[in-house]
Formats: sequence, structure tokens, C-alpha cells
Amino acid sequence: MHPGAHPIDDALVRRLVAGRFPRWAGLPVRRFPSGGTVNAMYRLGDDLVVRLPLTRGGAEDVRLEREWLPRLAPLLPTAIPEAAGEGEPAEGYPWPWSVYRWQEGANPEAGAVAEPELLAGDLAAFVTAMRGISLSGAPTAHRGGPLSAQDEETREAIELLRDIPEEGVDCDAVTEVWEDALRAPAWGGPPVWLHADLMPGNLLVDGDGRLASVIDFGCTGTGDPACDLFPAWNLLPPEGRTAFRNAIDVDEATWRRGRGRTLSQALIALPYYRKTNPSMAANARHVITSVLEDGDL
Repeated sequence: MHPGAHPIDDALVRRLVAGRFPRWAGLPVRRFPSGGTVNAMYRLGDDLVVRLPLTRGGAEDVRLEREWLPRLAPLLPTAIPEAAGEGEPAEGYPWPWSVYRWQEGANPEAGAVAEPELLAGDLAAFVTAMRGISLSGAPTAHRGGPLSAQDEETREAIELLRDIPEEGVDCDAVTEVWEDALRAPAWGGPPVWLHADLMPGNLLVDGDGRLASVIDFGCTGTGDPACDLFPAWNLLPPEGRTAFRNAIDVDEATWRRGRGRTLSQALIALPYYRKTNPSMAANARHVITSVLEDGDL
């Protein structure tokens, strides 16, 4: 999916685990199918998962999670990844990697959420708890800065989509939504803690459709609270979106910026992943449709 991706297979993972963690050397290793774009995931026995960056940028996420996950976990109402071991470069693999405790659950599917209003409440509780964290020394969240910083890349993506008519994106309409978001007043308060990548692939729900875990904190840090409104458009149906907005208690400007940020991510992702990552491309299409049908401009 990305230039510079390192080849990873079962045999490499077995060698890495055996060299670093001999106590787990006999456990079965099997690739876990994932729509993720930054890491490869391998089940290690029944209770563990090995997570290996595919690119150099992902290696920075490993270091970020090592520092912050143990500090964030006790402050949140929802389970998050728990590290079981820290791997280091070896066997020709050039970056740090991690072993986590396996967490049960399934990724929710946009358009097929079993309990949208209950899930919306769970997500709002998680986001609200993140915003209430006061840990000092926080990094700046990925995409956590001013919305205008995304303007050039977003407009370039819109122009790319104009040249892909088979995607059927109404480029004039999405430009109108994007420009509305840019006109919204910027966040004037202090930066708040964010997950900053609340995609369906980073959420796990239980058998009743309730939020069981939030994973992948590679973008975490502080910034504009609008960055954690993504589920309103990338996952929840209209009734869930309304419940989420009511529970999260955001002002109109933040909601508009959140819609614009979610749309921007989708517009950038669609031309990039449309031939390499079906799940990311499908969610991008879902976001674009949800935003244009929102009718709240």
C-alpha cells in the first residue's frame, strides 16, 4: 500500500518472537486479516497479538504507544491496548515492534451498527474522558492542528477525484462542505487529549454492539476537539449521529470542523486506497455519502 513497506511474513514473525521472547517461541503464529494501513497483525497463540510497523512512520507510533498507553489506560472508561512485550529490530526487520494482549471483539461495520444510539453513547463517553485527561508533556495529535493545514491536500484530492468519474463523487458539493468547515471559527480553547483516529477499524464492539475497546493510538496527542468527531460520519447512522452529538456536547463551530476533518480524511483516502485497500476505500465512500446526506449546512 505504501512506498518503502518492509516485507513481513509468518516465518519472520516466528524468528523475531523466538529471538526476543523465547517463552513464546512455541506458540502458533498466523496472520490476522486487517484493513489497517500502517501495521501488520499476527495472532500469537490465543491470548497475544504481534503488531509490526510496515513503514518507518509506523515505528514512531510504536514509541508513542509505549510511552502513553500505560498512562492513559487507568483514566479511560473503555479498554485500550495492553502491551505484553517490546520487540526490537532483528532478523533484518528494521523497526521496533510490539506484542499486545489479544482483545475480543469485532470491528463495527458502517451501515450495519446493531445499537447505534447505545454505541454513540459509549463513544461519547470515551471521547469525553479523553478530553478530560490532564497528563502533561503530551505530543501534538496527528491532524490535531488548524484545519487550514489540511486545505492543500484536501483540494488536491478533490481534483484527483474529478478525474475518476467512476467514483461518482460530487466534487462541487464536497468542496462546499469543506469550505464551510474552513469558515468555522477555529478552536479557541486549550488543546485537549485526542485519540485522533476513531475509524471503525480502530474500534471493537461486543456481541451486543456496545463499545468493547478502542485500539491503535498511533495518532494520539492533544489538539482541536473536532478531531474526535469522526464516528459521527464514518460509522453512525443519522439517529446515532444525533445521539452522539447530544451526548458529546460540542458547539456548532466544532461540529462543522469535525465534519470537515472527517470528510477531508475520506477525500484523501479514496484516490489513494481505491485499488489497494478495499475496506479503507469503502469507508471513504461511506463518509462522503454520509456528509453529503447530512443536510446540516
